[in-house]
Amino acid sequence: MSEDVHLRHLRYFVAVAEELHFTMAAERLFVSQPTLSRQIHQLEAQVGAALFARDRRSVVLTDAGQALLPTARELVRAWDAAMVRVREASAARLRVGMSTTLGRGLLRRVRAAYAEARPSAELVVRQVGWEDATAGLADRSADVAFLWLPLPRPAPYDWLLVAEEPRLLLLSSGHRFAGRDEVDFTELLDEPWLALPAASGGLREFWLATAQRGGQPVRVAAEITTTDETYEALVDGVGVCLAAAGNAPIFTRDGVVAVPVRGLPPSQLVLAWRRDDRRPVVRDFVEAARRAGDAQGA
Repeated sequence: MSEDVHLRHLRYFVAVAEELHFTMAAERLFVSQPTLSRQIHQLEAQVGAALFARDRRSVVLTDAGQALLPTARELVRAWDAAMVRVREASAARLRVGMSTTLGRGLLRRVRAAYAEARPSAELVVRQVGWEDATAGLADRSADVAFLWLPLPRPAPYDWLLVAEEPRLLLLSSGHRFAGRDEVDFTELLDEPWLALPAASGGLREFWLATAQRGGQPVRVAAEITTTDETYEALVDGVGVCLAAAGNAPIFTRDGVVAVPVRGLPPSQLVLAWRRDDRRPVVRDFVEAARRAGDAQGA
């Protein structure tokens, strides 16, 4: 096998081999189907053999795929077990994932509360692109994550609500609605919108407010994957987007304004963690977030 084969390729291969369905395997891995297909093609190029025979109706393992599957499973299981041992050995280190820089001073308050419980603990904050709506929980690169509801396939996760806020409209300061005190969402149906990547699933739909559009399709002007991309697209007048009230100050600098919107349910920010992760370091961080939220409410 080529030394360039990554564990990710093997993990994706095992998922497709077990599901025998690319769409179902992509949902299981929290990636888009084109991304999954691309990774499988890369693996087949590296091993020099087709691993699946596929047509429009079925996917089956080739002889080469059947030969690779037991070893691929063993390697993935061995790596996951090793990561569990590493996490246990570094129990004082906690990785926190997030897709957006947190406004409202939330992270600072949680850090302070966590330091009281674990003064020697190390927090590693990871910024994760919006292509991964779990901010690292799904691939275990984060131990806890600040996420927006709805969560993708929430069954593997528990979560704590840390903020509930109205959604505001972000737009260029030159937009015709920029000077308004408030707009109704029905006034925005024909606007060009900035959208999260398709891989973010239900999260993309929530921030496009598709449930409140009465079936009218969205005019997607551009996809955005980072805070900086969003700001630049807003300043250039490419489109408009929604943001939680607590995060709006991240964007409302030169050239971008925020306007309240009528007719939308609020956004909900949660701290999420894997349900099977019962380590005290995770429990203490969740309790710190709870205390920080209680202090904010008071």
